[in-house]
Amino acid sequence: MRIGILGLGRIGAFHAETLSGLDAVDSLVVTDPFADAAKAAAERFGAEVVDSPEALLAAGVDGIVVAAATDAHPALILAGVEAGIPVFCEKPVAKTMSEGVEVLKAVQGKDVPIQIGYNRRFDAGFVAARAAVQAGELGKLHTVRSTTLDPAPPPAAYVAASGGIFRDCSVHDFDIIRWVTGHEVTEVYAVGGNKGADYIKEAGDADTTGAILTLDDGTIAVVSNSRHNARGHDVRMEIHGFEDSIAVGLEDKLPLRSVEPGVTFPSGTPHNFFMDRFTAAYRAELTAFTEVVAGTRPSPCTIEDALEAGWIAEACTLSLHEHRPVTIEEVRQG
Repeated sequence: MRIGILGLGRIGAFHAETLSGLDAVDSLVVTDPFADAAKAAAERFGAEVVDSPEALLAAGVDGIVVAAATDAHPALILAGVEAGIPVFCEKPVAKTMSEGVEVLKAVQGKDVPIQIGYNRRFDAGFVAARAAVQAGELGKLHTVRSTTLDPAPPPAAYVAASGGIFRDCSVHDFDIIRWVTGHEVTEVYAVGGNKGADYIKEAGDADTTGAILTLDDGTIAVVSNSRHNARGHDVRMEIHGFEDSIAVGLEDKLPLRSVEPGVTFPSGTPHNFFMDRFTAAYRAELTAFTEVVAGTRPSPCTIEDALEAGWIAEACTLSLHEHRPVTIEEVRQG
């Protein structure tokens, strides 16, 4: 099949590399406002370059991958749907929840699949955790702990436009908690601090946060995030039930150092970048999209899924700023 890629920044170029290695993909068509980025992709992957999204949609593509700036997501999703072309779009659906809701309304009733990029749903450990929960291996759940710690903060310009750590980073934890447990979040309480890069505080954001989520069955989920984790990129989950407890990310490249006498675990080189941690997951995610394009599976992460994670991020952001518990229903109703 022929896949179009809109946006060739860090993640777009990475997707181009991944797609070029998939058996199902015969050719790539790419476009980017920066001609040098498009030219580099053409030279590296043999991609065809076009000068606009409109030209790409008219180039006979079977599916499109939207990796452009967040502001462009709504228009590109809708353009793909109007052209009848299946869409893969990196999260978020839109910069604001109100825009995301409008996109959802606009595509409802259209018979064009849309997949939003939440790659942890394709990581082998998280897939196994979900299967264990669904099979009842843990019994009733009582506690979930989800962690995302970055080795260093993103640039100041990125932070200023990110919408905040809950919308940009923690939202991955929120999505995977929903997906693994099969339950919805009803209420949150969030805290945050700033002991690192000054520009994060100046942007009105926190560099380190914690959130307590109450799920609809009474399970408590604890989410921990930071922009400063010098040892590496740490993504983990613990799921505790009345019959058993399991962990995702408890492996030799875990960026933690044990100080227990005689303990050598973990002994590997720590993960230091999200693309390193989730290389296989990204490949599985885009393989899934080729199956969506082929019509052999439904979207594994819909706009509705992405918006639900987004509402949790909105609630945590409000909770952090107002120092109080916030229900999901409160932010959903505006």
